[in-house]
Amino acid sequence: MTIDLDDVEAITPIDPGDMLGAITAMPQHVRTGFAAGNEAPGMPQADGVTSIVFAGMGGSAIAGDVLRTLARDRLTVPVDVNRGPVLPVFCGPHTLVICSSYSGNTAETLAAYADARERGCRIVAITSGGELATRASADGQGIVPVPGGYVPRAAFGLIVFATLGAVGAVGLLPPSEPEVAQAADELERLMIALAPGVPRADNPAKELAWNLGDRQPVIWGADGWAATAAARWKGQFNENAKILAWSSAMPELDHNEVEGWAPRQGEGSFVIALRHEGEHPDIAMRFEPSLAIARDAGAVTDEVWAAGSSELSRFLSLVAMGDLASTYHAIGRGVDPTPMDAIMRLKAYLAGRVGS
Repeated sequence: MTIDLDDVEAITPIDPGDMLGAITAMPQHVRTGFAAGNEAPGMPQADGVTSIVFAGMGGSAIAGDVLRTLARDRLTVPVDVNRGPVLPVFCGPHTLVICSSYSGNTAETLAAYADARERGCRIVAITSGGELATRASADGQGIVPVPGGYVPRAAFGLIVFATLGAVGAVGLLPPSEPEVAQAADELERLMIALAPGVPRADNPAKELAWNLGDRQPVIWGADGWAATAAARWKGQFNENAKILAWSSAMPELDHNEVEGWAPRQGEGSFVIALRHEGEHPDIAMRFEPSLAIARDAGAVTDEVWAAGSSELSRFLSLVAMGDLASTYHAIGRGVDPTPMDAIMRLKAYLAGRVGS
């Protein structure tokens, strides 16, 4: 680390895109996104729906993972998250297809939208505009408009809660306005505690970023929404911190990955276990012996515990911690967290191939 994370004047020029500001605005994004989904007109009917397919990529796709894992105790139909241009063969008139593209121009999501139209699926488009909004409007499909102006990963609260609100508006989730409001309020208090002006000694997100140093993060979470949070951490360290990272779910990792933590194989790794109240006892008991194996292999380990009065609040607390820790890690190394040079280079190459 070359930048003092407690020196706000030094932090500001390294974050010209204000990624920190976008992340700390997440509580308001939660409220705005949920209202947009909950109040969107023209939603399809729930009668006869037998499955939900969530189509999206990257930062626009994780909302499907959240829906699948966080709401699985309240949904009476299965959810499939489709990261690609072709929908599963079972999709048809009894399938609700949620097409999520923050920009509205994601090629795979537009292809999935066209596939859904051809099969007569019920469609909801979640987007800030672009081609997806144009097509859905022209076709008379349900649209949940969310505010634009962010890179997709910084629009997490908008996209995720627009999704939850829309599924509720369709009638496939019970009303959850009080739970969402309380979670947003608790997240707001947490963001204040983890804000750039809070010194590292009192700021767990800064402290974790500092302790990570030049090690590569490996994130573990209990199967379910904690594993979804772990996957979010992995992506945020990739995109914000510009470093390699991995994520795994417990107990699955104890049936394969744990064998890879052989002597010296953990050198250069930092294993972070995302923990929460209410873990299944059989899963909870696995964390410490598994972390001990990683330590014996040379890894540094830590645990981050979720905070909040509900599962939704606890999930958001883990997401906030990962978003901020990854961004602080970038800034501490003097790296601007916002640009996506490798992704843009890849998109330019693929566009050239398609046009040739």
